[in-house]
Amino acid sequence: MIVALIIICEVGFWVLLAAGLATRYLLRMPRLGIAILLCEPLLELVLLVVTALDLKNGADPSWKHGLAALYIGYTVGHGHRTVKWLDGHAAHRFKGTPVPRPPRYGKARALHEAKVWFGSVVGAAVASGLLLLAMWYVDDPDRTSSLQAWMYTAWRTAGIHGLIALSYTLFPKKAPA
Repeated sequence: MIVALIIICEVGFWVLLAAGLATRYLLRMPRLGIAILLCEPLLELVLLVVTALDLKNGADPSWKHGLAALYIGYTVGHGHRTVKWLDGHAAHRFKGTPVPRPPRYGKARALHEAKVWFGSVVGAAVASGLLLLAMWYVDDPDRTSSLQAWMYTAWRTAGIHGLIALSYTLFPKKAPA
């Protein structure tokens, strides 16, 4: 049930995103479009509540609960940037604004990559917090070892992303002459 809900939340994210941008740019109703876009966090709230209820009803903590925490963390860490990026592309397509592109060279690119990496750190922190709460709630170390493994996965992913972001600082790409 949790995996199906994660899939539904992901599909719902993109459906709400498309509906919000279509309302904003095609129907020329920017306030309503923003209101639709602001409904996206409700999906994660539903996932969080259902996951907590699943644990409360005695379900063994498993990879599904860990995946739900990582999904919520990723959305918190990168959701706003994703919406902003797609909004910029929709504005380019329908209003003729410049294409939103990240910087390609030097310090500006390194700073951009550091900001994106910070989103991964925020996502790992949120996921870890949710996993710690779930472990505390279940209060059985033997049953919650899989949740602890998901915390390591979140921080390992953020660490690898950090190394990639750091490479843009250590080996900056130079603009063509």
